[in-house]
Amino acid sequence: MSKDHKAQVVTVAVMVVVLAVGVVRKTGWRPSNLRPARITRQSDAPAGQDPQDAIYGMLAAARTGDTKSYLASFSGPMEANLRQTLAERTESDFAKYLRDSQATVKGVAVSDPETTSDGQAKVRVEYIYQDRNEAQTMYLEKGAHGWKINRADSDERVKTLIPYGTPVK
Repeated sequence: MSKDHKAQVVTVAVMVVVLAVGVVRKTGWRPSNLRPARITRQSDAPAGQDPQDAIYGMLAAARTGDTKSYLASFSGPMEANLRQTLAERTESDFAKYLRDSQATVKGVAVSDPETTSDGQAKVRVEYIYQDRNEAQTMYLEKGAHGWKINRADSDERVKTLIPYGTPVK
């Protein structure tokens, strides 16, 4: 088997796994009960019902430039820093910054949360760009209004074997 053929097989396998994970998450299927869980529309699900929902909500707000929802995704020092940034700009400039920051993101992989203590969780988020991947660990706290991002580590570049969008031969 040639090196190119192996790379193609690995690429197809990874794509199948990613698609399967997406279908499982979307349908709510759980192997423990061998039947689909109740499927809720995004608008029906309570905001921040789990740490991953809080992260996806933050990303959706950034993608649309919804500054209020974006800020509502954070708590503690991160929220204070973001509110200070907003105070130094106009809301429309901040919304444009949010939209622009997400414009080059091709996809996002959010890991399962690791509960660090009661009401706290740690989640690894990997951002997929055309030419690179970057990973960041986010720390969340559960409060009266659901899960909120409290702090985040710096982005780290992740080595990718095959860049996003590489044609399969």
